[in-house]
Amino acid sequence: MSTLMTESDILRAVEIWFTEEKIYVLLSDDREIAVPLKWFPRLSNATEKQRNNWRFIGKGIGIHWEDIDEDLSVKGLLK
Repeated sequence: MSTLMTESDILRAVEIWFTEEKIYVLLSDDREIAVPLKWFPRLSNATEKQRNNWRFIGKGIGIHWEDIDEDLSVKGLLK
């Protein structure tokens, strides 16, 4: 038996925000995850302006920060 994933089955980031110590991601299934910034040195060492200069990639399956050359995937954040 095979299970085909549809576009709506894929978890996506729909919003992100920061505190001094964490990155928060709101997912398409309404879950909210928080991850320590210290897990990601580039983000941890970035300025507030650099952190806030992000864009979704792959329709929200990932997040990219051009200024610091950092990419995070929703799948990776959930591991």
